[in-house]
Amino acid sequence: MSLPLVTKFAVILPAAGQSTRFQGRARKKVFADLHGRPVWLRSVEAFINRREVSQVLLVISPDDAEFFRDKFSPNLALLDVEIVLGGTERADSVQNALAKVRADIEFVVVHDAARPLIAPESIDMVFHAAEKHGASILATRITHTLKRVDPAGRSTETVPRDSLWAAQTPQVARREWLLNAFAERNGFVATDEAQLLERAGYPVRIVEGSPLNLKITTADDLRAAEALFDLIPKPQAARPLHPFADEDPARWMSQM
Repeated sequence: MSLPLVTKFAVILPAAGQSTRFQGRARKKVFADLHGRPVWLRSVEAFINRREVSQVLLVISPDDAEFFRDKFSPNLALLDVEIVLGGTERADSVQNALAKVRADIEFVVVHDAARPLIAPESIDMVFHAAEKHGASILATRITHTLKRVDPAGRSTETVPRDSLWAAQTPQVARREWLLNAFAERNGFVATDEAQLLERAGYPVRIVEGSPLNLKITTADDLRAAEALFDLIPKPQAARPLHPFADEDPARWMSQM
């Protein structure tokens, strides 16, 4: 009996940011240690062994390429991950990776490499919503009171929060939709993929996520992630990700 066909997803993990607000011992937030493994690897592990994920692309800054090769080649020797060099803005980095997504891929997932606490159930929900609606993102309801502030630091308005959500990743869309949205970008600086999809006229379905799916931006965020780490269900690893594998450490360079 043959297995049912599985929708093919490619996952892009942007890790090319400058980490200007991260004041930790690591070179950048995505390279920091989180319970024995770098943050970027924790994020990759959430997707790498999923049956529907056919391609994983990690985007790093050209300035980090030599450092990344020297420090993480043993990890990459055990992973089927393609390394892509990023651009000036996040959208440039994602667009560079999007150009390398295979033609047989149906949906593209963009997930911040600095969000290592994504739960498997959240991935399930946002994947299923994208299959049904064409595009979907994780987001959380705004629960705080929001204030608009003038340049002098004075509160000028309380902003109604009834219809406001805080966007997270993963953000998932049909490959053709995302390609079209980026083709219409024309230098527009978007803060996430959903903004480009909305701008191109594609509907994006909101899937309620978890506040635990935090993005590590500061050293305090990393400390919070360390404290929350054991609360997140971990994906089952199909193979060990030992950092000192006895394999060719240079093979990842062929993807660049």
